[in-house]
Amino acid sequence: MDDNGNVIGVEDCKKLSEDLPNKILQSLGIIADVNELSEDGKDYLEIVVKPSSFPINYKGEYHYRTGSTKQLLRGIALTEFLTSKTGIRWEDGTIEDVSVEDLDKESFDIFRREALKSKRMTKADLNLNNEELLDSLNLISNGKLTRAAVMLFHRNPEKWVTGCYTKIGKFGIGSDLQYMDEVHGSLFLQADRVVDLIYLKYLKADISYDGMIRVETYPFPKDAVREAFYNALIHSCWSSGAPVQIRIEDDAMYISNDCVFPSDWSVDTLYGKHRSRPYNPNIAAAFFRAGYVETWGRGIQKICEACEQHGVKEPEYIVHSEDIMLKINALQTTAQTTAQTTAQLSELERKIIEVIREKPDLAQRKIAEEVGETYSAIRYHMDKMIENKIVLKESKGRKVEWIILDKA
Repeated sequence: MDDNGNVIGVEDCKKLSEDLPNKILQSLGIIADVNELSEDGKDYLEIVVKPSSFPINYKGEYHYRTGSTKQLLRGIALTEFLTSKTGIRWEDGTIEDVSVEDLDKESFDIFRREALKSKRMTKADLNLNNEELLDSLNLISNGKLTRAAVMLFHRNPEKWVTGCYTKIGKFGIGSDLQYMDEVHGSLFLQADRVVDLIYLKYLKADISYDGMIRVETYPFPKDAVREAFYNALIHSCWSSGAPVQIRIEDDAMYISNDCVFPSDWSVDTLYGKHRSRPYNPNIAAAFFRAGYVETWGRGIQKICEACEQHGVKEPEYIVHSEDIMLKINALQTTAQTTAQTTAQLSELERKIIEVIREKPDLAQRKIAEEVGETYSAIRYHMDKMIENKIVLKESKGRKVEWIILDKA
């Protein structure tokens, strides 16, 4: 039939009516009725397909049409598509070979301690045995533990959920990874340890005194970092197999996790008033009961307020198709400025500093000989060091004297 509903007809209608049901079944896995019809002596076919409550694949692939384009769904996008169509969340899937007795005592202790402190649960609630507690948190389905239960309370959730851990790295300039840690264990163990590890190992505080009171000022507001990290844990698309990643540089911290951004949201939505829409509602509910997060969609507002109180710029969200990254800017304390200046010096520039510290009157060609580098390379780096006020060049007639400034 044409676009106006006029019958054009098809050739070999009988054979097509026999072949098409099998081809549809093989390609799409569905049964369709194919009826032979005729009008004004022209044969045509009617194909009847019943509506399906589940997504249909084409030869094992899922395709999605948006506007005039068709996309092949893969990875997180495919998981999100199937979840939205079936109504079954990934975190609610059950795990066969793990029981309540296999879960981690310390993780339950952390949960009970924090839930009691936050007053989100009563003593009577927390006196339930572990199985009853999990059931009250909707973490048991048909007598089996859900993925959310295992991630929240098992000592080694990576046995079933690859990538369920947090990776932390300290970076210099560019790709210069200086040192790193991986924090494994249940989500409650990670929530309890990661932020403290960052502030003990990765950051230097600027020390000042208010009268006799010692004041430590860190480059990043701790409340903002904690809130951002908890958000990453509860909103992460764990099915991707990628951990939460925290990249720490001298001037910024980046906290990122895999996720699928709600289709009706934009970055502006995050900064405005919005209702809470956690990607993993049951994980979020357990974190709420522990007092780690709220359920009013105020997490980002709290991060922004903490940054403002700390005297740093508003954080920046960077959203990609399958991940989200939060950038928190650093407060330029004395310790931070010193660390940043040191990081800016390359190995060659440090060698130059050592040479001119001992022989401040050497010409650049002589400095090149001392460090075993070309003259052009030395000239380039020393010009950059002069521009960055790391060294000062004083000319005395035909001679030169190099002065190392305090920043070096």
